[in-house]
Amino acid sequence: SMPVGEKIAFWAEKFVGVPYDADPLGVYVTRRTLVADDRVDCMYLTFRALELALGLTPEESLDIALDKRFMTRGRVESGVVMNYEDRFQYGEDMIDSGKWGRELTGDLGPLTLVEGTRGRGQVGMLSKETARSLFREGRKSPSTLRSGDFMFFLKSPESRVADEMVGHIGIVTQDKEGLFLIHASGKKNKEGIVRKVSLYDYLNSMPFAGVRVTRYY
Repeated sequence: SMPVGEKIAFWAEKFVGVPYDADPLGVYVTRRTLVADDRVDCMYLTFRALELALGLTPEESLDIALDKRFMTRGRVESGVVMNYEDRFQYGEDMIDSGKWGRELTGDLGPLTLVEGTRGRGQVGMLSKETARSLFREGRKSPSTLRSGDFMFFLKSPESRVADEMVGHIGIVTQDKEGLFLIHASGKKNKEGIVRKVSLYDYLNSMPFAGVRVTRYY
């Protein structure tokens, strides 16, 4: 009976403390499997939180994965994923696909336009300064951010290395103490862990230029 967003946040929190996946492709891609919960990166954490939230059984969650992780649909033969080349590799493609909820960035505050990549023109985001102001320390915002919202953190144009706009993804959770971010904290050449941190603190120290936000209904 929980709202979908609360389910997403519930499952995301189950991964807190799990080691970061430093495999450049992602362990799940290298192993060509759908489940690799022993190590997670930010995209895999996002995948699993939604799949587990929507599925009533483990098998149903895996079937959902074949839709949500891929630009078309995943294909499994003899337990092996055959077409991971068709997976989402860019966070901005996840947003634009509509498979990861409705974008509500423009509903949250004034947008700042940033140069796009791979055929995109300018893209609207909440700048780092705007996001800090909106989600300041201790503020609870039931009419804006909610548990289970996906936050896509955008790089500035000069810091992109592979035509990527989104450099990181996290999942919002909210309780009586305020807004928090659950995210796989690490880099592909460095060890890390899944953490639950104050959203305001993260926004204060993050290296990203801004955020886009989606909500799955």
